[in-house]
Amino acid sequence: MGRRIHFVVDPQGWCCMGLIIFVWLYNTIFIPKVILFPHYEEGHISIVAILCYYFCSLFCIASLLRASVADPGKLPENPKIPITEREYWELCNKCNMMRPKRSHHCSRCGHCVRRMDHHCPWINNCVGEDNHWLFLQLCFYTQILSSYTLILDFCHYYYFLPLKKENWDVFVFRHELALLRISAFMGLIILGGISGLFYTQLMGIFTDTTSIEKMSNCCENISRPRKPWQQTFSEVFGTRWKILWLIPFRQRQPLRVPYHFANHV
Repeated sequence: MGRRIHFVVDPQGWCCMGLIIFVWLYNTIFIPKVILFPHYEEGHISIVAILCYYFCSLFCIASLLRASVADPGKLPENPKIPITEREYWELCNKCNMMRPKRSHHCSRCGHCVRRMDHHCPWINNCVGEDNHWLFLQLCFYTQILSSYTLILDFCHYYYFLPLKKENWDVFVFRHELALLRISAFMGLIILGGISGLFYTQLMGIFTDTTSIEKMSNCCENISRPRKPWQQTFSEVFGTRWKILWLIPFRQRQPLRVPYHFANHV
């Protein structure tokens, strides 16, 4: 599961994802060039600060690309339903296909997705059972990268020592203030939006409910966790090793849980 390439043909999603990639590319190019490298050359910061920035940037873009092309849990046209699990399946009234309970039909993608949380235009893909963990990593590393960028923008003017060597023939340094103001503006907007989204996603995992289930009010006792948080997070990330929850360069292996417990809604 989660190893198939899933590509959604949606111009609106392409525009949203292109905007996110532009913001990432902008900060990945200009922040090191304007702040990190010049201050490192003059001994104001260590190489660790540069490596940490590129580390966060790499994990951010990796989780974005993987979440956008990963199969979210699309159901096959003729699924094989075990006899012991038939009572936990239902008929979709939109595509007339059998699907497990807690699945949902995405009108934008045109198919049902197992344990679908929502369709996200910013990754141009659904967030479902097989790529939910990548979406959480994307939110997490985007917050870290945005916060790190804002801290660097602030420290460049109010904490770091003034630069002694500046090449004013280069376009970047001639427009340094404007470039960093744009970076700070984008960082504030993204950090504010992603923080709220990440909080709702964490609460959904703690309570073992999806965003669609919350909106449709089809779950009883939504505010009461049905399972220990370690178990719900392990099921989402496909491993009980917590250190692996932070690594996007791996394949998710779904944990074996009792079917009646996984489909209790």
